[in-house]
Amino acid sequence: MKQQPISESSALANELLTLALGIAQKAGELLSNRPDTFDINQKSSARDFATHMDHASEKLIVSEILAARPNDGIIGEEGAARESTSGITWVIDPIDGTVNYFYNLPGWNISIAAKDEDGVLIGVVYAPTLNSLWHATRGGGAFLNDRPIRATQADLLSDSLIATGFSYDLEERVRQGEKIASLIPRVRDIRRNGAAAVDLCHVASGAVDGYFETGLKEWDLAAGGLIAREAGALVTGRNGSPAGEAMVIAAGPALYALLISEIG
Repeated sequence: MKQQPISESSALANELLTLALGIAQKAGELLSNRPDTFDINQKSSARDFATHMDHASEKLIVSEILAARPNDGIIGEEGAARESTSGITWVIDPIDGTVNYFYNLPGWNISIAAKDEDGVLIGVVYAPTLNSLWHATRGGGAFLNDRPIRATQADLLSDSLIATGFSYDLEERVRQGEKIASLIPRVRDIRRNGAAAVDLCHVASGAVDGYFETGLKEWDLAAGGLIAREAGALVTGRNGSPAGEAMVIAAGPALYALLISEIG
């Protein structure tokens, strides 16, 4: 594949990052004016739904991107889809953690990534209720509120705080419960925060030592996965396979090896 000169690639990444940071904060302002009532549409199950605010946020994000970069592609959780003619495709979760948002719990976020033919190039995750704005560029490190961050160097399960989430599929939830039951006696504790992108960013910033979950889609993983990797975490599926819907495991190298042996 054709490689761009480093300076050209860096300039593009900075351009895309600046755009994503501004748009994420605009979407955060929109969503922070939380309505008293919601229009809800069910997706895969009664546990998997979107609100009219998910759609409003996605509309805002897409319109802002295309106003600045009309030839870019779009992949959005709530249905936005557009082929790229520029080589750049945006991957958007307009509200990651919709259930948290609906119940007025903290941790919901806006997740925006941009990818090229080599993978995710930039990622931004903004969680207004946590006063947290994470970002990363490929090869450029990871940051929380403009400060550099690194994943922890935990190397024992017994000293590790592990985050996870639960599938919308009931059978998969049962399997997840069994795995968590086996881990609880051997780890420091388990956290279930309710938003995958923030869980990945918590790995990046050391708020948790590791994270695993099944059922993630590209929009759940793209931005947070890049941020975690740029902070020194390993992010894969089972047995080192690519992270995806079947499994995501994220942690610093030593703990990652332990989680792979337990979960992978």
